[in-house]
Amino acid sequence: MTFEEQAERYRHELRVHCYRMLGSYDDAEDMVQETYLRAWRARDTFDGRSSLRAWLYRIATNACIDDVRRPQRVLPYQLEPATFPATALPPREDIPWLQPFPDVLLDRAEEPDAVAIRRETIELAFLIAIQHLPPRQRAVLIFRDVLGWPARETASVTDLTVAAVNSALQRARPVLREHLPPHRSEWSAATPSPQEQELLNKYVAAWHAADPEALAALMHEDIRITMPPYPFWFEGRKDAVRSLVPNLTPAYRGHWRFLPTTVNRQPTLGAYLQPPDTSAYRPFGLDIFRIEQGLIAELTAYETTDFNRLGLPAELP
Repeated sequence: MTFEEQAERYRHELRVHCYRMLGSYDDAEDMVQETYLRAWRARDTFDGRSSLRAWLYRIATNACIDDVRRPQRVLPYQLEPATFPATALPPREDIPWLQPFPDVLLDRAEEPDAVAIRRETIELAFLIAIQHLPPRQRAVLIFRDVLGWPARETASVTDLTVAAVNSALQRARPVLREHLPPHRSEWSAATPSPQEQELLNKYVAAWHAADPEALAALMHEDIRITMPPYPFWFEGRKDAVRSLVPNLTPAYRGHWRFLPTTVNRQPTLGAYLQPPDTSAYRPFGLDIFRIEQGLIAELTAYETTDFNRLGLPAELP
């Protein structure tokens, strides 16, 4: 087997690793390409003292850390208080928004270590939380607590001593806990549960029935709705429903259809819109749900028409 063939086996899990490091699907793609370019240039220096997988992880991690041009990824609630704008505000394309990762790509892995990507280490709340860590601390936490690597191997791939790895991990864990949702330990570690899928069915039914009260009944009192690339966001059941109500009226924007999917191992709806005087439903965006105690705790709505990554149709009749 050639060097290229051996290295290619790890492309998928390196992409997931870079995504965890950077919070961006697009940046992760760039860093994987950079990793393979560096690996090819340095292939004659690989002496086999570590595994090829560990060597590639070291290159990928250093590529992510070295690229200081890539800013911390965010969601709207990190930038300003919740508001209800009196008029429509434009999107902010200048802000480095956290990007989602389609589950159809997570599930393509053939490598045993990449098949079982646990939900609690890939969902949006985790990605936002680890963005608060300095890059090398972030890498240490990923290797130790996500991938389960021993301290000595983690030290090798992060260019640290074992003592420094242990120290970094001790500092990283409290920061992570501080920024994670309080009920996260109750989540399923796999794909969305049947109960969560049923909640989404009720959400879609309430939407099609244009029933604000039914929507409100599915939400936590302190629900949070964000809509990157728009910087404003809504907090609380009253403002959340108020933000959705105009879309329930076909005359406002058109007719909607939804297809269930999963993104970042979270229950998700692909939203299709049929504007007035048109015949087809076109991709509009993704609604990614965080569900706690049987109710919607957070809805992150991304405007995107690139449904090809998701394995969803380009249009609906």
